[in-house]
Amino acid sequence: MRTLVLIAVVGFVAQLVDGSLGMAYGVTTTTLLLAIGTNPAAASATVHFAEIGTTLVSGFSHWKFGNVDWKVVLRIGVPGAIGAFVGATVLANLSTEIAAPAMAIILLVLGLYILVRFTTFGLPRGNLGKPLYKRFLVPLGLFAGFIDATGGGGWGPVGTPAILASGRLEPRKVIGSIDTSEFLVALAASFGFLFSLGSQGVNWSWALAILAGGILAAPVAAWLVRHVPPRLLGSLVGGMIVLTNTSSLLQSDWIDASAATQGLYYAAIVLVWGLAISYSVREFRKDRANESAEAVAAVARAGAEVRTN
Repeated sequence: MRTLVLIAVVGFVAQLVDGSLGMAYGVTTTTLLLAIGTNPAAASATVHFAEIGTTLVSGFSHWKFGNVDWKVVLRIGVPGAIGAFVGATVLANLSTEIAAPAMAIILLVLGLYILVRFTTFGLPRGNLGKPLYKRFLVPLGLFAGFIDATGGGGWGPVGTPAILASGRLEPRKVIGSIDTSEFLVALAASFGFLFSLGSQGVNWSWALAILAGGILAAPVAAWLVRHVPPRLLGSLVGGMIVLTNTSSLLQSDWIDASAATQGLYYAAIVLVWGLAISYSVREFRKDRANESAEAVAAVARAGAEVRTN
């Protein structure tokens, strides 16, 4: 019972972050399941079955708050579903000895990307309002869907930064559209796992616990997307994913590092993680101060124009 409550809490926190940041639900929950001993295919299958419900509720919540661009949802979601089905089939046919460290590497790379991308650059806002074309969204969806199914997460870490980097869609609509289209990806990946695995190894009580936590968090996250600084969330989540999956790799048969070596790696990661969080907080405060100064200057200019006229 205690394990189920813990998993539900992780599902809640992961959905809260995912709904606010547009990524990290699958990566976070899969990392937890791997850490407590679930095999890679079963972990990814369990998370994707839970995501069918959480993404449905999350998408509805984002739609109600006006955070969804339906053209983007369809253009990236359909190819994403195809990539996810293929990725689930590939992962299901890998041996556990190969799949476990391979998934840890994928998750580690995604965690590093989240940490560096959001800590260093924050959210770009150029080219706002320009269209997003199929020739960009279709291959992005195929790749992100494949990575999501094989890595137990990756739809958001691949899709969200790529669309944000284009600067063509406002951040809240990027996050809402990615979260909504993920329903198609989760559904396709789940069918892929059922086709390849049946229900073998899937812990349905864990899936329901993750689902329950995620459903509770989804409406809150859709509201918070306008208020929580994504830069700070990216640093927090990215560092956690890097730390956890580095641990999985160091303890795997591929490396089997000594306790002393593991300790050195953990200390280095925690140090860099702490510096990243501090930098994100400082840059966020600086951005807020600049925005306030610009707003004051705009009001002053408007007042001057009124007095002139």
